[in-house]
Amino acid sequence: MRVLGVDPGLTRCGVGVVDGRPGSPARLVAVGVIRTPADDEIGARLVAIERGLEKWLDETAPDAVAVERVFAQHNVRTVMGTAQSAAVAILCASRRGLPVALHTPSEVKAAVTGSGTADKKQVGTMVTRILRLDAMPKPADAADALALAICHVWRGGVQNRLAGAVATARAGGLAPGRPGGPPGGGAGGREQGDHQPGRSRSPR
Repeated sequence: MRVLGVDPGLTRCGVGVVDGRPGSPARLVAVGVIRTPADDEIGARLVAIERGLEKWLDETAPDAVAVERVFAQHNVRTVMGTAQSAAVAILCASRRGLPVALHTPSEVKAAVTGSGTADKKQVGTMVTRILRLDAMPKPADAADALALAICHVWRGGVQNRLAGAVATARAGGLAPGRPGGPPGGGAGGREQGDHQPGRSRSPR
């Protein structure tokens, strides 16, 4: 499956796309950052983020989108901006019918490094090793976006298959578990393996 990871933020919104499947090495497709000027009005910044994400979705055609779950912070202004950016990412994906998953920072850290308390440098180092990159992605927002994508590839495969089975059953007018309905078998997603592993680029 191909996953677009989004590390939400108003000034810097990290984006990273990874190909992979549970139990197999992940491959880098693209990584970058969507930036907006801090002195612009909030509406204009959110529109810029939306346009940037739409371009990434067009260019990379992911099967799913993973967004960092916003958690409470002492700086209310910061968390509000992060939440607004996350909402734009969820909207863009949902408008296309793509499944969206929210992962907490601790879930992502644990999936990538084995520790839910790892710092950003440790996360970046492990992302570099997992994707077999020559250098750590910068800024940290880009590395975090890749970590989100990796986390979802490794942890979200089963959930996506179950969700696909439920959606297929409902489309046919039958719910899993009901008499005459499917028992909830898996539904496979499309695979895209035409991209070169370890290739870093941004959509043009």
